[in-house]
Amino acid sequence: MYAREAALDGQLLIERYMDLVRRIAYHMLGRLPASVQVEDLIQAGVIGLLEAGRQYDKRHGASFETYAGIRIRGAILDEVRRQEWGSRSAHRTAREVSEAVRAVESRTGREASAKDVATELGVDVETYHAMLRKVTEARVLSLDAMFETDTDYEDLLPGESVDPAAACVDESFMAAVVDAIDELPEREKLVLSLYYDEELNLKEIGEVLGVTESRVCQIHGQALARLRARLGDWRDERRGK
Repeated sequence: MYAREAALDGQLLIERYMDLVRRIAYHMLGRLPASVQVEDLIQAGVIGLLEAGRQYDKRHGASFETYAGIRIRGAILDEVRRQEWGSRSAHRTAREVSEAVRAVESRTGREASAKDVATELGVDVETYHAMLRKVTEARVLSLDAMFETDTDYEDLLPGESVDPAAACVDESFMAAVVDAIDELPEREKLVLSLYYDEELNLKEIGEVLGVTESRVCQIHGQALARLRARLGDWRDERRGK
């Protein structure tokens, strides 16, 4: 009923669900760089809410609020990507670091330390840590974003048909991700768990671990680089390389 009313009166829909938009926007703000303004996220979220009102169908198998939440989050993520808050230079840095990690670990057969990777990159450890901070700021949204995959948020709803071949690939990839995370050093694994599972921000994780936010940023960036490097092997295998 709400969806039908919303198509006729967007203002009514906003009045009923504006708290939901704000909740999602502020939750996501804690995982984005300081330059991001919450007003921009809320504005994008309202657009997602109105789209949900126009497109909601009970056959999705979800309540309107669940459906709207997915559309709101998707609209906010689209706005983040459109504004390129994770810059192209940061993405290049992420690739360079991951390639260096991969080269060191392939050559030595052991986990690459910060000093190892810095040497591989031809920089000092302090510069390497600055690169990790840059990587972390560009990869704050999700593990999906880290591996540069695209998600249609409507596909997350129950009852939608899924391409069996695509589903098989997704399951295989997720299994590879789980294995790669399980093989990370304990501290890196813990930071990822607190960040992605418990949804703590970097400052909160620092308080849990008794280290600075900057140090958490370094650990997080190192974990992402290590994962991306190791999952590069998975992608190469699938491509027959």
